[in-house]
Amino acid sequence: MVVADDSVLLREGLVRVLEEAGHEVVGSYGDADELLAAAPTLAPELAVLDVRMPPTFRDEGVRAAIRLRHELPETGILLLSQYVEVAYAQELLGAGSGGVGYLLKDRVASLEELTDAVDRIAAGGTVLDPEVVAQLIGRRHDPLASLTPREREVLQLMAEGRSNAAIAKQLFIGIGAVEKNVTAIFGKLGLEDSGTDHRRVLAVVAWLQR
Repeated sequence: MVVADDSVLLREGLVRVLEEAGHEVVGSYGDADELLAAAPTLAPELAVLDVRMPPTFRDEGVRAAIRLRHELPETGILLLSQYVEVAYAQELLGAGSGGVGYLLKDRVASLEELTDAVDRIAAGGTVLDPEVVAQLIGRRHDPLASLTPREREVLQLMAEGRSNAAIAKQLFIGIGAVEKNVTAIFGKLGLEDSGTDHRRVLAVVAWLQR
């Protein structure tokens, strides 16, 4: 894995947490350009990037993440931000399917939560901070107008990267009920069965792009 953050303390803290969780960190960088220069040779399984980095502290991390998605599609991406920046989350999701995450730094409540997110992203999953999901849903209403309240709850948990079993546990319903809601969401969003696991991500992406 590789890490890029202009804050030395946060960067080294992330490296230490990832290494203690059993991951191999092959590079840590203070800006996005350094990471992009090293990534083709390192071919990391996952890159953890701050959204705002030098020189402008605007969207360097997002731009680097999208470039990595195109150049190294097998590399998972985890963006960390101090703020909910909906446009950046939308742009990252629109750049590909699976293996992506967007978390707020202040809302990563525990080391276990962070390492769990890293593991799920590295395995091809999608992890979104609940506050990011809430703002994304609140921003675009029309595509979700036909969803029931329960289907909205299931979609939000899907967007956070939860499995059907985890959704069932969270909502205190059976897995069969979750599967029924997921199927209904796919149908209402016009997502045909492609035979892949990416429809869970596409359910979010299709809604964002309408």
